Amino acid sequence: MYTGVDYYPEHWPFDMMEEDMEGIKLLGSNMVRIGEFAWHKMEKTEGAFDFSFFDDVIVKLKQHGLDVMFGTPTATFPAWLAAKHPDILSKDENGVTRVFGGRRQYCFNSKTYRAYSARITEKLVQHYRNEEAIVAWQIDNEFGHEGSDMCYCEQCHSAFQTFLQEKYKNIDVLNEAYGTIFWGQTYNDFSEIPAPTKTITVHNPSLQLDWARFRSHSINSYANEMVDIVRKHKGEHQLVTTNVSGGFFGKWFDHEENVKGMDFVSYDNYPVWGGLVEPITPAAIAMAHDFNRGLLDKNFWIVEELMGAQGHNVIGYLPRPDQAKMWSYQAFAHGCTDMLYFRWRGMNKGTEQFCYGIVDHSNRRGRKYKEVQRTFADIRPYENVLQTAIQSDIAVLYDYDNVWSWRFQQQSAGFDFTNELLRLYTPFFKLNTHMDVIPAHRDFSKYKVLLVPALQIIDEELGCRFTEFVEQGGTILFSFRTGLKDKDNNIHFKMLSPGYVKDLVGAEIEEIEALAPGRGTTVAGGGKQFACEVWRDILTPTTAEVLYKYEDPFFPHAAVTKNQYGKGTVYYIGGGMEEALVAEIAREVVQAQGISHIESPEGLEVYRREDHLFLLNHTDGVQVFNGMELAPYESKIVKA
Repeated sequence: MYTGVDYYPEHWPFDMMEEDMEGIKLLGSNMVRIGEFAWHKMEKTEGAFDFSFFDDVIVKLKQHGLDVMFGTPTATFPAWLAAKHPDILSKDENGVTRVFGGRRQYCFNSKTYRAYSARITEKLVQHYRNEEAIVAWQIDNEFGHEGSDMCYCEQCHSAFQTFLQEKYKNIDVLNEAYGTIFWGQTYNDFSEIPAPTKTITVHNPSLQLDWARFRSHSINSYANEMVDIVRKHKGEHQLVTTNVSGGFFGKWFDHEENVKGMDFVSYDNYPVWGGLVEPITPAAIAMAHDFNRGLLDKNFWIVEELMGAQGHNVIGYLPRPDQAKMWSYQAFAHGCTDMLYFRWRGMNKGTEQFCYGIVDHSNRRGRKYKEVQRTFADIRPYENVLQTAIQSDIAVLYDYDNVWSWRFQQQSAGFDFTNELLRLYTPFFKLNTHMDVIPAHRDFSKYKVLLVPALQIIDEELGCRFTEFVEQGGTILFSFRTGLKDKDNNIHFKMLSPGYVKDLVGAEIEEIEALAPGRGTTVAGGGKQFACEVWRDILTPTTAEVLYKYEDPFFPHAAVTKNQYGKGTVYYIGGGMEEALVAEIAREVVQAQGISHIESPEGLEVYRREDHLFLLNHTDGVQVFNGMELAPYESKIVKA
């Protein structure tokens, strides 16, 4: 099991290195992560490769018994490269060049940048292929983070036209798929197709979805090329990964495709960051772990675990004593096997001066140092538990085409895909069930329950798979706007919603309404009343039972339905219902399907791993579980 820190020895005087490594080792570390931002340190001038600095660093690390994850440095290229080849720089939607000075300003479709990236990666890996201390290579750094996945430069525009020509072959096929007869947008040649930069009103939604697919192709072809280079030149003992950043449903690339050639997934776990007055919800943190575990369907690492307050210019919430340890234990519970904290010492210069670390700028080893020390010491005896596979009866499905479709046509001002996914996920999280968050194209036949949030793109093949799942006894929870569109991002013609799952749902949707922020409605049923926001599908049951109706004199129609189909059950939740309503359905579902769950007080997460329970107090008060008290933000592992 690897435990350790992100370490940047190039940021500090060389004579501090011994002190640093002694302190890192005393934490309970056996690994450091280095190098991901150090291209200039390795190639100060073009072609003058010099790895001597890191040679010396690695010698010292080995003396302290510390292994290494080494990052390929392509996320921050040197100034001389930008000056010599300005074509490597990406452009925003307004055509403004993102100049040298931040990070990740490169264009994924720049042949120049790909060539230089390939060369530095090859030289670095070749140099260290026989280095026993380097056990893993990290590809680039946080692909697509901070808007770096989007570029509108001339190289991208030309590559987009080529991408479309290879996909459609014939311009008439594209015109038919896009419906370009509307507004007279018909093309005679692929060279006439624009990149979706600013125009009057908005671009064709089919064009926009293909642009998103093109962006994903651009990023992932680059990532996969770098993986292939590392695999070709690395030592047999060295593994390959990359570090996935948060906000993955807000990115313009398919993460499963991004990591497909890697040995394991690594994640950067930041439950709070600059500007947030409080952390994101416990369910949102847990869902991120379940998502990353689902990318390769195996346990994962965390290579940036939050410890101090964070912020580039606005600083966020400071984790309370033991809260960061609790977040670490939550990650371990949900499938993290190895963990590195960000960062060893806060930097006193540059953009991340306010990204505090384990040791702050004072260089004193205080509360946070001791908390990390305790975390490493306390978790190590459970290494075998952490290596076990997590078995789930519930799968949460997503599809990046669908997510991107929503981003281009939000439909309701209050819509956010991640929020709608969490609307279904959170009630099951609070019952302490195990869930996998996986792409919809995966085989989901092994699960008992599918949670399907706002999946408006469903084609006939996926509809058939859902039908077979329910016929065999599975339960599905669909939320609003299900089955509306096809894979070209067009609404199904001559087909009532919810399209290819209409018979499964046992209801039809003829009318809809977007509910603006602050203009929600209510639903009622069984003597209970709940709030509804964001959206409402107005349902007409065919075979389904009505659970709740809208309280509306004009549209007193079904809002939530339940339908028996074959051996299974389908729930349709027609709007953004409040948590208490979905919680009633969640409890009914886990009981009906015999799914293992654990009752616990609000704010106390209990996660089973084999014969152990991870107890995680997410609150600032004392919690009690089975007679055991947990102090504010305390975490424990106990025998089940």
